[in-house]
Amino acid sequence: MISQTAEYALRAIVFLADQRAQPRTTAQIAEATQIPAGYLAKVMQSLSRVRLVHSQRGLNGGFTLTRDPFELSMLEIVKAVDPIRRFHECPLGVPTHGHDLCTLHQRLEDVAQMLEDRFNSTSIGDLLAVPGPNKPLCRFPGTSEAPVEPETQQQPAE
Repeated sequence: MISQTAEYALRAIVFLADQRAQPRTTAQIAEATQIPAGYLAKVMQSLSRVRLVHSQRGLNGGFTLTRDPFELSMLEIVKAVDPIRRFHECPLGVPTHGHDLCTLHQRLEDVAQMLEDRFNSTSIGDLLAVPGPNKPLCRFPGTSEAPVEPETQQQPAE
């Protein structure tokens, strides 16, 4: 659906939004979000280049968001690092569609548009505002909770 780079960017941004303007280093973000530090450094450079995050060097330095999480859409983050790919050539090899796409090409285009629309209408603040427990096996960035393991039925001790 989206690239690993885009997923990592979203994880990092959600983590920073949860930190309430406290600067966090690449190492802190990497540890909390379980993203390889070297890869994360490149992602953070891309986010900094388009001014979605601010980088502060030195003691007490780190990354912070440049905008309120409710004013920052998921789509902005994804587009900053690796935009959602569209097919520029027919996946079935039809040399020219004219204005009418083949059925497969049209479906793929529809899905990409729906994904972009949903990401555009969802802010980072919206993601943080969802009440309730985390989904099983999904540790929310910034929490100390370990992933929830599926319950297994235990046998009584003999």
